[in-house]
Amino acid sequence: MDVSQEIAEILSRLGVDKSAYTGGSRKIISPVTGEEIAAVNDMTAEDAKAGIAKAKTAFKAWRMVPAPRRGELVRLLGEELRVAKEDLGRIISIEVGKITSEGLGEIQEMIDICDFATGLSRQLYGLTIATERPGHRMMEQYHPIGPVGVISAFNFPAAVWSWNSALALVCGDPVIWKPSEKTPLISLACASVLDRAIARFGDDAPEGLHTLLLGDRDLGEALVDSTDVPVISATGSTRMGREVGPRVAARFGKSILELGGNNAGIVCPSADQDMALAAIAFGAMGTAGQRCTSQRRVFVHDSIWDEFVPRLAAAYKSVTVGSPLTTDSLVGPLIDENASKAMTAAIEAAEAMGGKVTGGERVDAGHPNAYYHRPAMVELKEQKGIVCEETFAPVLYVMPYSDLENAIDMQNDVSAGLSSTIYTLDVREAETFLSAMGSDCGIANVNIGTSGAEIGGAFGGEKETGGGRESGSDAWKAYMRRQTNTVNYSRELPLAQGVSFDIG
Repeated sequence: MDVSQEIAEILSRLGVDKSAYTGGSRKIISPVTGEEIAAVNDMTAEDAKAGIAKAKTAFKAWRMVPAPRRGELVRLLGEELRVAKEDLGRIISIEVGKITSEGLGEIQEMIDICDFATGLSRQLYGLTIATERPGHRMMEQYHPIGPVGVISAFNFPAAVWSWNSALALVCGDPVIWKPSEKTPLISLACASVLDRAIARFGDDAPEGLHTLLLGDRDLGEALVDSTDVPVISATGSTRMGREVGPRVAARFGKSILELGGNNAGIVCPSADQDMALAAIAFGAMGTAGQRCTSQRRVFVHDSIWDEFVPRLAAAYKSVTVGSPLTTDSLVGPLIDENASKAMTAAIEAAEAMGGKVTGGERVDAGHPNAYYHRPAMVELKEQKGIVCEETFAPVLYVMPYSDLENAIDMQNDVSAGLSSTIYTLDVREAETFLSAMGSDCGIANVNIGTSGAEIGGAFGGEKETGGGRESGSDAWKAYMRRQTNTVNYSRELPLAQGVSFDIG
């Protein structure tokens, strides 16, 4: 069975109408084979406006549904995702090129966030605050804010939607989703799965609670510029964030930006080298280096350089590269030709600086129009030039260090601030790395890799990563409006700060 036939059968099982993915003007190419697997029709900016209007109307009804009841919808979504897990994971492997375990892992992440959000629906807590005025009570509470626009990228085409949607729905907000134009098929499938949950949920779910917008950037721009969409969650490049952030801010909206990452790890003299090797291998080579949390830099202490770096190079020489659909290879294809060109250009730039390259060459996987590359490891003496830029491909720069403070400075001396890690068995080194003088990233780990975050913690980073937070902890607060309330139950009207204003 060819992949176009397989994808059609999966989408049919999931209830997606055939007209949604056949006969359209936008050709969808699988990075696994380089072949067309579907053809969808782009929607227009007018469609976006109509979707926003429906979401605005839906908000008026959905905000009045009790939060635990809203959580029931997300619980049902989790159930439907469990039933569809194998099919959805397979779509991701076909449409994105992820290996089977990573495709399924993405769907499990969606299930996990649904479980988290269901519990959260009974925990949308505010505070009771001590007041200086007798006979008064002060508190804060959180209310639904309105339609949430979600703009997602190709590399996590379903999980990012679920992080935002599960939280937004329990917070009382409709969702309008603009996925990457490279991955519309998993978007159609997810929307259909949500429709199943809504059908089971019943009449409390208003029309317009969830809207899917397929097409180019004009749809995203309609969301970004609409005052009826108070929150925009955008995942993508720093370049994209530079456009989205100011435009949302100009209309006084809220933006949750998840942008680039140039993530580093530090391998200390005391490190468990076997653990560090395994963590770096997945962090740098997993998902073909196409995660925002992929490890792109590693600093190895010069006392263990001659022992550790050859072992890492051996891993790069031995890792298997091939189709995730027909082999058990650990590394699949890059998303497209542009990604292949960017990887080649980065390696050439590193070689021009004197870098010693292991791997990086294009691999013949039997599909001439697909772009498979062996992951590249580049040994360099110092951090400069291309090393300070994010290349969305499996390129890892390895550099020596002699002093931990200097290694931390080098790690922090890039524009992004997403994920970071240190490999050490020395508690002083570990705690220094996690302290105010340590990593400046939103995620800082000890003895685990830079990628593979759990949904229980808030996900996001600093600097050019955008500053947004999604998923766990108190990230839910971004999807609500905060209100401080003071109630006077006394017979007097004392003013704060001892102010006196006697009118008679």
